[in-house]
Amino acid sequence: MERTTDTIAAVATPAGPGAIGILRLSGPEAVSAASAAFRAADGRPLEAHPPRRLIYGDLLDREGAVIDKVLATYTRGPASYTGEDTAELHCHGAPMVLSLGLESLFSHGARQARPGEFTRRAFLNGRLDLVQAEAVGDLLEASSREGARHAAGQLSGALSRRIGGIYSALVDVMAHFHAVLDYPDEDIDPFRESELEVVLSRQAAQLRALLATCRRGSQILHGLRCAIVGRPNAGKSSLLNALLGYERAIVTEIPGTTRDTVEETVTVGGTLLRLIDTAGLRDTPDRVEQMGVERSRAAMESAELILVLWDSSSPVTQEDGELLSQAMSLAPTVLVRSKSDLLSAPLPLLSLDPMPPVVELSARTGQGLEELEQAIRSALPRQTGEEAYGELLTNARQEEAASRALERLEGAQAGLSAGVTPDALLTDVEEALSALGELTGASVREDITDRIFQGFGVGKYAARADLRVRALSLFPRYSRPIRPSGHSTATACPRI
Repeated sequence: MERTTDTIAAVATPAGPGAIGILRLSGPEAVSAASAAFRAADGRPLEAHPPRRLIYGDLLDREGAVIDKVLATYTRGPASYTGEDTAELHCHGAPMVLSLGLESLFSHGARQARPGEFTRRAFLNGRLDLVQAEAVGDLLEASSREGARHAAGQLSGALSRRIGGIYSALVDVMAHFHAVLDYPDEDIDPFRESELEVVLSRQAAQLRALLATCRRGSQILHGLRCAIVGRPNAGKSSLLNALLGYERAIVTEIPGTTRDTVEETVTVGGTLLRLIDTAGLRDTPDRVEQMGVERSRAAMESAELILVLWDSSSPVTQEDGELLSQAMSLAPTVLVRSKSDLLSAPLPLLSLDPMPPVVELSARTGQGLEELEQAIRSALPRQTGEEAYGELLTNARQEEAASRALERLEGAQAGLSAGVTPDALLTDVEEALSALGELTGASVREDITDRIFQGFGVGKYAARADLRVRALSLFPRYSRPIRPSGHSTATACPRI
């Protein structure tokens, strides 16, 4: 395994003033560099103290002058986040203090970390696989309780273990076949095609079940597309503002105010929703408004939840009924009778099967918002249980790799039914293993890993370095080291 020989440092907290700011180091000289920039209150060097303890003292600039009172700690590799020696200096979060502290660390042999380089080193040193590394980024960007819980479960290895079960079963098939082939004189159970058929069928079913989680995983992390639709002046923008808690969309009594879709994210009823406020649906000679109407219909067709608004202060029209029927044919739907604080027209008898949840709501007073949350819960399909947190595919890269693995297993199944010899069938199994290896990081291109880790960065620092990457397998029995080379330019200081 290739080892890094340089020491990196970065500000590990968000940019801007704050109560706490952290300087983080990793590498062979991490502890000595931190010790040179830190003077403990008891006069002893940092490394003379026990690891994983917070030591009080002074942070020194590159000339040795005191710039802050801080706490310092260090951890020896491989029992650290990156698998290397690491150190942290916990300062006050003044940008100047952090800048001077970082300069001091640079003067003692550290260099500026590239975007995501701490997590990259954890991956290269076998502390995380690629799925777990992606979960770090998902955790940083989580905007809902569900998203945070799912990312934490993935970071703890839930998805990796699920993939590992499939991987291990296929490796056992490969090992058994080659053992029989290479050691015919040994007392090894014969390789039976019937047993291969069972294994292929079971693991293909596991992959199909895994791929079925993609949509749910994306919804948890990025939100469920929710279109708010209705005739002009039905109260769509008022509802958007009420759910967000501030004036995001312009609201007037003039029909056709909204000319384009307006998107915001908010948690409603425990579900992260990507709310899409749309232009009022009507025939109009105004070309600009007509373009807005076209976008509104496109948003409704791609939505995963639709809130249909009927103005309860006006009689229901044929267009209202047609819109509700269309929405119900596209996605789970909630009928919202808006402006309930005004004189309400009677609700017509609806003969719909199934009947959508109906909510009487006033965006002005807030009456009915709790009922809307409950209606959204009831309108959506039953969600995945808590036991599945962390076991869902959440991005296109993971889905593509799992799809290729399934395709190769289905190819092996077809070949088995057609009477193809086991050695030819196992070529497909080997390619399935390779695809699963890409999913976890056993075999992956450098441009993919660069894209993943660079997504973690914030800040203004830049660096350029020659990268030599060796992707490590979570399952060492069947790893294929990849050694790409080339140059990569980073433009940000990493969070992790």
